[in-house]
This record gives sequence, C-alpha cells and structure tokens, in this order.
Amino acid sequence: MKSRLCLASQSPRRAALLRQAGFDFWVYEPRVDESRVAGESPAELTERLSVDKAEAALQAAASDEAEAPVCLGADTVVVLDNAILGKPADAAEAGSMLQRLSGRSHEVVTAVTVVRGARRESRRVTSKVTFCCLPDDVIRDYCASAEPYDKAGAYAIQGYAGSFVESLSGSYSAVMGLPVYETTALLSLAGIRPCWQEGMCDE
Repeated sequence: MKSRLCLASQSPRRAALLRQAGFDFWVYEPRVDESRVAGESPAELTERLSVDKAEAALQAAASDEAEAPVCLGADTVVVLDNAILGKPADAAEAGSMLQRLSGRSHEVVTAVTVVRGARRESRRVTSKVTFCCLPDDVIRDYCASAEPYDKAGAYAIQGYAGSFVESLSGSYSAVMGLPVYETTALLSLAGIRPCWQEGMCDE
C-alpha cells in the first residue's frame, strides 16, 4: 500500500533525514520557479517555495486520481549580508562563496510546509553558522571534490565541510535541509506519525 506521505523534494539529504526519523513516504520532484520576487526577504522566499513545492505535489497527486496525500515541501537558503548564496555553477563560483563565508557567521534559513487538503501549515527555522578561516588551499581542494555543487552556499555541513564549522546555533538538521523537530510536529498535526510510534518499523 502506498504511503500517505509525499516528500516534495529532489534532495537525498531531506529524504535521508525523513527516513531516519522513521517516516515512510514516496517522492515527488516538484518543478517550481525559484526566482526571488522583488522585495522578498530570504526568509519569505524560502517559506513561499516550501509552500509551492508541497502544493505542486498535491496537485500532481490529484491529477493522477490518487488518494489525496499529505505533502511535505521544504526549502533552504544560505544568507550572508542579506544576500542569498545559491548552488554554485562551477569551481570558481564555489570558491568565491567559500571565501566570502571564511572566518564569518552566516544564516541558514529553512522552511517546511505540510499540506493536507485545504489545510496548510508552515514552520521556519533560522540557524547561525560560523566558519573558521579557510586557507586558499583548503578551499581549492574542497572545490575539487564533488561536494559543493548541489549545495546552497557551496558546502555540506554533514560532509567534509563539517570541519569548517566553528560553531552552530540552531538546528543541525535544518542546516542539512530539513528541521526534523518542526517537521515531525507538523506531520503529527496532519495525522502522520513515524513508524516507531505505530509499531510498524522494520527491525
């Protein structure tokens, strides 16, 4: 039987976090315009996109004449000096981002939205991450790996770049892309509980 929960995200990190928390789900890859609207703050952008992704998944399920699922959308932005650092296109852009982050604190804003029928609930989490000073050769070697290129801000805190982080205030899982505490709370409101609470997890 197909799970009622749909994760509206292409991110393998979000899928891993949701699975680790004990949820059974299927994945829909939403195609939404992620352009920033004039005057929109980074926090407003990430919340709007989390809503758009969840609602795109809900509409797709309806068009398939499937039972209406509970859809989960999320979006993450890295913010430095009110500028959004997106996913780098190449090594030069990745290196430039990391040079800007070196020795400084930045914010990671993640929003999560759960849609069930006409009901929509969102939560937004802002975490503060401080990087150590990164020598040029460390930045060069990191950019030579595959890690920076599908990551906002050109780094993965759960990967090699974990060694760059001097301190973190907020949610580690939100920096990865999915605030697990807030997500679990929203899913509970929508009637979705992890398998370990239902006694249905595989041993």
